[in-house]
Amino acid sequence: MRNIGKLAALCLLVLAGCAGQETPATSAGGALAEVSRANGEAIFWAGGCASCHAGAGRVSSKTPELGGGEPIRSDFGTFRGPNISPDPEAGIGGWSLAQFDRALRSGIAPDGHAYYPAFPYDSFVRLRDQDVADLFAFLKSLPVVPGEVAGNAPVFPVSLPVAAEGWRRMYLRPGPAVTLADAGAEVARGQYLAEGPGHCGTCHTPRTPLGGARLSRWLGGAELLDGSGTAPNLTPHEDGLGVRSIEEIVEALHPLDPELNYSGMNAARVNLTHLPESDLRAIAAYLKALPAVASAE
Repeated sequence: MRNIGKLAALCLLVLAGCAGQETPATSAGGALAEVSRANGEAIFWAGGCASCHAGAGRVSSKTPELGGGEPIRSDFGTFRGPNISPDPEAGIGGWSLAQFDRALRSGIAPDGHAYYPAFPYDSFVRLRDQDVADLFAFLKSLPVVPGEVAGNAPVFPVSLPVAAEGWRRMYLRPGPAVTLADAGAEVARGQYLAEGPGHCGTCHTPRTPLGGARLSRWLGGAELLDGSGTAPNLTPHEDGLGVRSIEEIVEALHPLDPELNYSGMNAARVNLTHLPESDLRAIAAYLKALPAVASAE
């Protein structure tokens, strides 16, 4: 019965790709300050780009080689982070800033097709123009890695071209995931990092049968898309962070051992070591300010 329901939902997704409201376009081509590769590097690590786009043995704290990552397996198929090195043929070396921005924040490739949401552009849509430009400049400074990775292998009917576009039209929405009244500068910074480049909701928010985030249960804990376990509840509910202090949450954001396998939450913690302590504190303050959500039974 569960499979029948999922198949019906996927069929609806295909239909959504044939009609529906177009998502507002984004553009980082307006008035920008001078490009900062240092800021682009910070956004890179906040976004965990190396986790999906650098293969085994190619993650470096200085010059990660982004020739494509390991496969991501889910009920919707197997997906792979592509080559985003400056290689002009296999990577993004031939892209313009406008093409990069459209891919990152609108989920549309340079040839016009919609990306599968294994690429969390529904979070990256919240990135600021300057951060997009700075990230692009940083990526362009990294080593060229020739060669393409194996393609995606989505299941039917996700494999139909209109399915990815249907998902994009249904779930790509600019704006914050949650509204926080009277949020100060620290909480606002944490919200930007967690909801935007950090894409915390990708793992920690329950999904609809079509794979869209259930915003009413934002960061309330969820089964991992590959079925390997559960991402914990990050809200202040007793099922989640509960009475933990900001200091305790900050401590939990540090890696237990940087030499452990670079995957999952340990990879996220290692990535966060590249951010200033003030940013980790901002993320913790944001998590404490969230509406409390009980974990799903």
